[in-house]
Amino acid sequence: MAGADDAVSLVELVEERRHLLDVAFWMLGSGREAERVIDEAYRRWFGLPEAERTRISEPRSWLCRAVGGACLSRLASPGQCGTGTDAAGGVLVDSSSPADRARRSLRARRGRPTSVEEHDAVVRAVREACAREDEEVLASLLAADTAAFFDGGGKVRALIRPVEGRRPVARSLLTLLARHPRTTLDTHAVNGRTGLVVRYGRQVAAVISLDVVGPHVVQVWVTLNPDKLRTWNHPVGP
Repeated sequence: MAGADDAVSLVELVEERRHLLDVAFWMLGSGREAERVIDEAYRRWFGLPEAERTRISEPRSWLCRAVGGACLSRLASPGQCGTGTDAAGGVLVDSSSPADRARRSLRARRGRPTSVEEHDAVVRAVREACAREDEEVLASLLAADTAAFFDGGGKVRALIRPVEGRRPVARSLLTLLARHPRTTLDTHAVNGRTGLVVRYGRQVAAVISLDVVGPHVVQVWVTLNPDKLRTWNHPVGP
């Protein structure tokens, strides 16, 4: 289980990945190869033992060095370009599978269905609490055993374990959604129910769905994986 103190702000996650892409593109001159190098760097990051990651005081600097080394390797041996694998070496797994199982389990255990009106009211209240950075109000909207899952897909430095408990989940969300002049938080339809969409400038940087039972949120699912957000940033035309 992750702790709220391990959370990273959305702005930091977005700007870090953009910086790494700029470095890789400058060295390689190819957007596709830059993406591959960035994915490789993040695989190496998440492949480190947790204790070793914790000791790294400047993760962005570490990632920059990893990107630079990977770029130099490609430039020295052009034949290896495009041969990288998306496998995570057994360290990273797609957290959507256990999260989906947890979601089904929660729905099976919980009581009466929540009406659309009740759901929407709770989501709007969560949005307001996050926008005001009001931890007390946000915590009061969460169930005591609420859990938050952060799906970064191994492509941003997001939490890789769920956060559990009213206070830890509230703090992790407020850290992620820390106020910034370029970020906005709005309600939006997500998977057929009202959820939250976070934009950094014009870019959708996170999509948040909430499972609600009665007056409380019982589960939070935060999508940060850039691949899963592509359709939000490049919607299909009519």
